[in-house]
Amino acid sequence: MFETINDQTIGLLFKNDNYAGMLEPGRHFIWPGQTLEKCVRGTYLGHHLPLNVLLKDTKLKDNLRVIEVKDNELAMHFKNGNFQHVLVPGKYGHWKDDEARRILIADLNDYHIDNSIDRNLFTRTELAPYLRSFNVESWEKGLLFVDNKFEKVLEPGVYTFWKNPTPIQVLKADTRQLQLEVSGQEILTKDKAALRVNFFCQYKITDAIKAVVTVKEYEKQLYILLQVALREYIGGFTLDEMLEKKESVGPFIAEKLIEPCAETGLQIINSGIRDIILPGEIRDIMNQVLVAEKKAQANTIFRREETASTRSLLNTAKLMEENELLFRLKELEYIERISDKISGISINGGTQILEQLKQLFVPAGKKKD
Repeated sequence: MFETINDQTIGLLFKNDNYAGMLEPGRHFIWPGQTLEKCVRGTYLGHHLPLNVLLKDTKLKDNLRVIEVKDNELAMHFKNGNFQHVLVPGKYGHWKDDEARRILIADLNDYHIDNSIDRNLFTRTELAPYLRSFNVESWEKGLLFVDNKFEKVLEPGVYTFWKNPTPIQVLKADTRQLQLEVSGQEILTKDKAALRVNFFCQYKITDAIKAVVTVKEYEKQLYILLQVALREYIGGFTLDEMLEKKESVGPFIAEKLIEPCAETGLQIINSGIRDIILPGEIRDIMNQVLVAEKKAQANTIFRREETASTRSLLNTAKLMEENELLFRLKELEYIERISDKISGISINGGTQILEQLKQLFVPAGKKKD
């Protein structure tokens, strides 16, 4: 039986399953008991073929590129500068061809990825099982831990490492303005009044290493510092003084915690009391005091207005006594006011109507001759 081998093909002749030699391009007769394995140039030798046996053939060896990938390595095959595929640990025979080929081998013992490797390759699905990536957002600082040891601070960006037995962890610190609520704090004032205080604090992380590495749970640490400072401040004033000075609590806390917060990598931006809740009994008493104060203020205003009104009447009386015309005008004013409220008037006798009206509206003791 004749078989044809073209220029892009290599023939491997086997006799009774044993390698018998390499056949060059051309037309060859295959005897009974012989088999022919055709291999295309530019491809890898099949795993079912005995590579170690074939390499003993010097002529065949010259047509193969032998690639050995160790257990701690990863090989990437490039053709004409373009990525083709990944080679896992093992020994490969690649048939030589006229194409420009390159095998890039990475040492997975080192988790760092060499800068010579194009980062665009990290999106290839073939490489995904061998990579681990960490994303640090624009408002974050990343802290890289290798083998459970802090190594360095990572700026915003995407960081990719080879996947190997060495544990790698990236902890993140949020550098934006943060807020902490200290709610429902029961605090005694200097005069033993129990207050319930709701306090807020706006802060930010200024040193990610201190906040994440040096201090455990920086938010809880800040919470305790705020609690202690609040109790110290409020405990130094009576209830009335505290209610008057509640706006000064925030600046006091911010100033007092400058040094302790710096040790934990934090900075307080703003703070203050949101609510002061009084016990029911004290609230009722204060309401009663407030009502009494308002009543006293109202009485004072009423008496002041009453005194002013009386003084005005007295002054008017004196003027009327001294001036006959003014007295007459006042008479007419009162007659006008009364007339507005009277729908009709019945007059009996004579034609002196004005005199009769005077007798109706002016008491006898006030008549003028």
